[in-house]
Amino acid sequence: METLDILRQLAIIIIFAKLFGLVARKLHAPQVAGEIIAGLCIGPSLLGWVQGSSFLSGMAEIGVIMLMFNAGLGTNIKDLKKSGFKATLIACAGVAVPLVAGTILFMLFYGFAEPGTEDFYRALYIGTILTATSVSITVQTLKELGKLQNFVGTTIMSAAIIDDVIGIIVVTLVMGFKDPSSGVLRVIVQTAIFFAFALVFGVAFHKVFKLFEKRYVHTRRIPIVGLALAFSLSYIAQRFFNVADITGAYIAGVILCSTKDSSYIARKMDINSYMLFGPIFFASIGLQTNIRTVDSSIILFSLAFVFVGMLSKVIGCGGISRFLGFNAGESLKIGCGMMTRGEVALIVAQRGLAAGLLEHSFFTAVILLIVVSSVTTPVLLKAVYSRDKDSPPEGGEPAGAVKAQ
Repeated sequence: METLDILRQLAIIIIFAKLFGLVARKLHAPQVAGEIIAGLCIGPSLLGWVQGSSFLSGMAEIGVIMLMFNAGLGTNIKDLKKSGFKATLIACAGVAVPLVAGTILFMLFYGFAEPGTEDFYRALYIGTILTATSVSITVQTLKELGKLQNFVGTTIMSAAIIDDVIGIIVVTLVMGFKDPSSGVLRVIVQTAIFFAFALVFGVAFHKVFKLFEKRYVHTRRIPIVGLALAFSLSYIAQRFFNVADITGAYIAGVILCSTKDSSYIARKMDINSYMLFGPIFFASIGLQTNIRTVDSSIILFSLAFVFVGMLSKVIGCGGISRFLGFNAGESLKIGCGMMTRGEVALIVAQRGLAAGLLEHSFFTAVILLIVVSSVTTPVLLKAVYSRDKDSPPEGGEPAGAVKAQ
């Protein structure tokens, strides 16, 4: 892509993303919903002014890494520890229910298959796609609402991170059933080693950073080191452990969240994210969709796929949350927060296509799920939070907690 074309496309994305974001806010909807719709309008679906490219994909990836790093910086360690066990159970339910529901859905449309057959693995893989959770849109919505740092927000964050790990294992298991050479045990061991590495490295880096912070308190060097840590852990997670890079970015934020300058780092990250990388990331979701190429023969399945995909997360995550002691409102927030899908679902679908477990026509259903859930989730979250606007903070939020800007 030529430099002039890059500059033209960046200008269009930023202008339209911010314009649609402002319109969404005027309509009392989250800005991210407007930015996603902006991507649909300027992309191949309607105007065709911006086409997806490797450059824009790279910029979008930086955007989601910065967003997750910022989310980690806003994490309350006490709440994270408190929500750990519950978040794990919520993540497990958020994987199990969509997996079963998606598998049954495929069989209802295309016939029941005997376990061990090719058709059975195709059905199982459709369910596997539904296990993925994309937390980035939920994070931005909770930041806008000022609810990212409370107990429910932390629980959603923790559950989504664990959900991604379990999702990777499930994908590997399903692939392993079809191809025993894929190394299921190796992936499980790699994931465990990464979290062990992150714990040891995090404790050591935190101590060194506190000394650095004392010497260069509230200077630009602090956020520069923080950003370098985010990119480094993102790279290490993906390159050496086959764990999603956004997980590494979130852990980098958690490592620094209890330092004195954590809010200062977050403000500096927010400037870049708000002005450039954030709009590109959210608009890129719409840019990846081309309504004109939708396969009409699979429309009915796609609509059912979207409905089951969203509802199964609410039932799985929200249902187990109620059982774990959250009240009805909090359970609904957790279920809605875990409902959105994004780049992880696309990656899982692409792997299935390469392995022969998925036909290309089913990408219509996956794209539709990503777009609908990405637009619907922020709206639903704002709606459920607006019901207790005047109520005290939810369980676990410390008094005087700093609200995300």
